[in-house]
Amino acid sequence: MKKNNLEQLSQLAFNAQQHSHSPYSKFKVGAAIETSTGETFAGCNVESAAFPLGQCAEATAIGNMVSNGHKRIGHIVIASPNEELCFPCGGCRQKIAEFASDDTPVTMVTKSGNSHETTIGELLPNAFRAHDLDK
Repeated sequence: MKKNNLEQLSQLAFNAQQHSHSPYSKFKVGAAIETSTGETFAGCNVESAAFPLGQCAEATAIGNMVSNGHKRIGHIVIASPNEELCFPCGGCRQKIAEFASDDTPVTMVTKSGNSHETTIGELLPNAFRAHDLDK
């Protein structure tokens, strides 16, 4: 991904992070998606007092993408609230894989801008996908 595109997605993720509803963990996460056709969507984590009912930033961004009629992730960026990389949880890896090919870039970026790029195939090898339902 071009540096300016990564900077734009990172900024969208950090902007979304500011709207995080995380009164329990105080761990604000933002995510931004660029679709395969170049549109961008963002999301933040949303916690609930009934802890298992919260939603990760990646899931919110994916929901925003889908609700706007898009089904393919071209790149996803996850913004950490601190200097540690914030990798997607197992559930979010599966959600990303639903809308992405194995070679889709996943970039984690820290508060100061350090980043690490990988792919969803590296994060979730042998992902369960729609074609597996036909087997």
